[in-house]
Amino acid sequence: MNQGPVATFSIAPPGRWLLALALLLAVVLLAFAAGKYPISPAQLGQALWARLAGAPSSLPPAIDTVVWNIRLPRVAAGLLVGAALAAAGAAYQGMFRNPLVSPDILGVSAGAGLGAVLGIYFGLPLALVQALAFGGGLAAVGAVLAVALLVRRHDAVLVLVLAGVAVGALLGAGISLIKILADPTTQLPSITFWLLGGLNAVTTGDLLATLPALLAGIVPLVLLRWRVNLLSLPDEEAQALGVPVARLRRVLVAAATLSTAAAVSLTGIIGWVGLVVPHMARLLVGPEFSRLLPASLLLGAGFLVAADTLARTAASIELPLGILTALAGAPFFLFLLARSGGRE
Repeated sequence: MNQGPVATFSIAPPGRWLLALALLLAVVLLAFAAGKYPISPAQLGQALWARLAGAPSSLPPAIDTVVWNIRLPRVAAGLLVGAALAAAGAAYQGMFRNPLVSPDILGVSAGAGLGAVLGIYFGLPLALVQALAFGGGLAAVGAVLAVALLVRRHDAVLVLVLAGVAVGALLGAGISLIKILADPTTQLPSITFWLLGGLNAVTTGDLLATLPALLAGIVPLVLLRWRVNLLSLPDEEAQALGVPVARLRRVLVAAATLSTAAAVSLTGIIGWVGLVVPHMARLLVGPEFSRLLPASLLLGAGFLVAADTLARTAASIELPLGILTALAGAPFFLFLLARSGGRE
């Protein structure tokens, strides 16, 4: 059936990768330079050179403090969390054969949110709050997988999605209950701001503690990116080609869940990144997963760092990051929906 002409990019494939890398570099430089304490590119270069080469620095101590203790952990966290959420979203969309799937489809964000809310409610230290968030995300997906194993009479993918929706709704009800019981003057604001997501509280120690889990989730997705395309086929056809469909899907779910839970435990719930960024990557490099995943990693990292830079510079107070990603992601997603509908 003739679907009519489809708009394409005039940039050659290598040019698209160079464009994505150039945009990412520009966003990182802007993130270091912008803020309540502006830093010029020359000052940033001097600070980096002095630290990396061990040379004496003529810059004021305040600049070193801002660059190394405030903005570097924040930018690094934005890069890693954005890349992790985008990669998880691309993997979920590929293995569930549904472009509307996002990383929280199996309840990982709701589980992490409930764990963090419980930690804040009981007045635990930040490190324990993050640990509870991480454990809650993994436990939620574990419950979804347990339900899927018990219900074998229906399609496995459909059961996973429906179980994820049900478990997510149940955990969301638990979050609402804790918010009602929380002290409205002390606990409730902390709970609300954590659920809205942000990088303002990330420290170098937090980042180093979360880095192994983030990498443990991203690396398997990168190594298995050549096989994910086969999951778009019916399970019988994929198995006939020698692909262990059930085992591959379990590995991908575990890796995507691990990276998402680690990201949410570090920054709170940041929506739309894992849903929208893979679509942006498809516009850039096409749907082939071995190209889609690296493009999603680059675009997700740049998108979240850009959103965080805007969150801390657009107003006199810092805006919650989850609000900005929704403001940017929802209109773009509607544009993609209208664009695909027009093609039909």
